[in-house]
Amino acid sequence: MSRTRTERLVNLVICLLSTRRFLTAAQIALTVPGYEHDPEDPRDHEAFQRKFERDKAELRELGVPLETGTASVFDQEPGYRIAHREYALPDILLEPDEAAAVGIAARLWQHAGLAAAASSGLAKLRAAGVEVDPQATLGVEPVVTVDPAFGPLAAAARDRRAVTFSYRVPEVDDPATRRLEPWGVVCWRGRWYVVGHDRDRAATRCFRLSRIVGAVKAVGRTDAFVPPENPDLISHVAKWSGPVAHNGRATVIVKPGRGAMLRRWATDAVEGPEGDRLTISYGDAEYLASKIVGYGPDVRVEGPPEVRDAVIQRLKEVVARS
Repeated sequence: MSRTRTERLVNLVICLLSTRRFLTAAQIALTVPGYEHDPEDPRDHEAFQRKFERDKAELRELGVPLETGTASVFDQEPGYRIAHREYALPDILLEPDEAAAVGIAARLWQHAGLAAAASSGLAKLRAAGVEVDPQATLGVEPVVTVDPAFGPLAAAARDRRAVTFSYRVPEVDDPATRRLEPWGVVCWRGRWYVVGHDRDRAATRCFRLSRIVGAVKAVGRTDAFVPPENPDLISHVAKWSGPVAHNGRATVIVKPGRGAMLRRWATDAVEGPEGDRLTISYGDAEYLASKIVGYGPDVRVEGPPEVRDAVIQRLKEVVARS
């Protein structure tokens, strides 16, 4: 399924979840991005109808409980909605590492433009006089942010368009200009990377997004290159970054029965009145902090300062977004 169609289907689900009344195809066409067309043009309208029929079939195949009906006995045109009770999921309990994976997916959601498109669609529904349920899609638009370069690089990878950007490495003072054919953007050990073909070096390269200085500029035409089929981007990043030396030692206090993952990582554990004092070897303070934060008040960092400061910074970001 293409990304454009995926975005359209997601926004269609959001639209139909956000109101309890049946929406006609005409109302959906005016609301959901991707369905724009001229209803007075027979060929254009027919193309919309085919697209809409395919999307309805796709949703039903995916198990989305799409209902057909009318808002009142006076309506001549059938409408559509999603049955909330049948669509709702039971409570899902996630481990901190699983929650982190969901957080990464949420970042992709925001920067793929889906959240903005969804908000725009709901605004159109309100403008049309359709009552919108503000509770129906709570959590749909996350507020987690990623590096500014994420959006332009993800778009360029999607469009197969080359980019240029300034890139700084720790051992060099001045950033250097890089020209890249991006294959995709991935998260590895808490950081985002772009992988692709470096035109100047004629080789595969990956770049950490946090080291990109200034704006990423797309150059040339779309479909300018063909990436490898199903490239393993994570393997490229892992090979490039190399093994992480776990030379650091962090001390954390964990409440009894909590912090299962941290306990597995611990090289030493001592029982105490406030909880168990764990010693954990680490190589990346920010990565360890991201795992600790997931346990909330059940884990407290005693040291070293770089880990404690990284945890405090992440907590500040959470508070700022709430």
